[in-house]
This record gives sequence, structure tokens and C-alpha cells, in this order.
Amino acid sequence: MGRVWAVSLGRVEIDLRAAWRSTAGDTPAARAVGAELRARWAEPHRRYHTTTHLTAVLAAVDELAADADDPDAVRLAAWFHDAVYDGIPGRDEERSAQLATARLPRLGLPPHRVHTVARLVRLTAGHDPQPGDADGAVLTDADLAVLGGTPEAYAAYANAIRAEYAHVPDAAFRTGRAAILDRFLTAQALFRTERGRTLWEARARTNIRKELRRLRPTS
Repeated sequence: MGRVWAVSLGRVEIDLRAAWRSTAGDTPAARAVGAELRARWAEPHRRYHTTTHLTAVLAAVDELAADADDPDAVRLAAWFHDAVYDGIPGRDEERSAQLATARLPRLGLPPHRVHTVARLVRLTAGHDPQPGDADGAVLTDADLAVLGGTPEAYAAYANAIRAEYAHVPDAAFRTGRAAILDRFLTAQALFRTERGRTLWEARARTNIRKELRRLRPTS
């Protein structure tokens, strides 16, 4: 399905209501679930996992949609993937998957597609789809596309992540954040789709190396 939006990874403009309708339909049940999801993504405690992140992921899914087996299942998973967000890695993704399992039958989705969406949501905890999992590759690449943004967009992302973990002391945050970034850099490829690698791989590695230098300043 086509979308009308502007995308630059630093700026994404999208009518979320229209995007939801184009994927989920316009029944009363779909409108209610869409309104709930928009409200969740707009919760005041969020700093990075906001509607801005959601719109960026949806836009990136569209960039990669030709590589997916079920693009609309991937889009639904994008809507749900951080719908529950308390800043607890692993548990947030599991509870978001459970929310998808509870809400998607109201849209008339058959059980096998509900299962597919929930499975994809859970993948965003580790961003490690199995070989041959085209839908998982598209969703995880879209979720990580922010890493390949412009330097300004990446800096805004990194600052927002720090704000979400403002309760964590600086030394502990630097250690934990650096460990995550190290894992990204040691991966053979950050992105699993060929288009994702073409679009974002090189710049993502540059951005990550720069952040690591900020996290580990030389004495």
C-alpha cells in the first residue's frame, strides 16, 4: 500500500490515523485500537520511544516493504513493538506482544497472523531474526534505521535515549550503553536486508563509533 509522507530519518511527517486505517481498516474496533496505540505512544514519560520513533519505523518499513513476505503484518508489528514501554528491556517487548495478541483479534485477524505479529514484536528485543525470516529482517532493520541517520538525527536519538534513562547514574549508563554499541559494531552486519545495508550500514557504523568515543573519552 502506498503512503504519503516525507522521510529523511531526521524528519518524518505522517498522518498516523491515516497510516493506521490503511493497514488495520476503519471499523469501530480498528479505530478504538488505533486510538489506544496512539495514546500509548504519546505517554509523557517517553523521550525516544514516542510517536516520532513510531513514524520513523513505519516509514522505514515502507522503504523495505518489497523485501517482506507480509508487509502489513510488519506494519502492525511496528505499531505494537513499543506500545508498552516502561524502560525494562525484554519485559517491554513481551508485554507489547501480549497486547498485540489481545487486541488484534478485534480487527478480524486470523490466529496465524496474530501469532506472526506477536512473534515479530518479540524479535525487537534482540534484533536477531533467523536466516530466511524476511518479515523479521524488515522489522528489525526498520527499528534500527535511526542508527543510520544524519549526524544531527543520531545525536538527537542518543540524547533522547539518555533522557529515558535519566534515573541511571552517568557512569553506569556509559558502561551499559557502550556495551550495547560494542555488540552492534562486532556484528558482521547491523542490517539484515540488502536495502537496509545499502541505506544505513556505513553511516550507522560511523555514528556508533563517534558515540563510543564520547562515552569513552581519552584521559
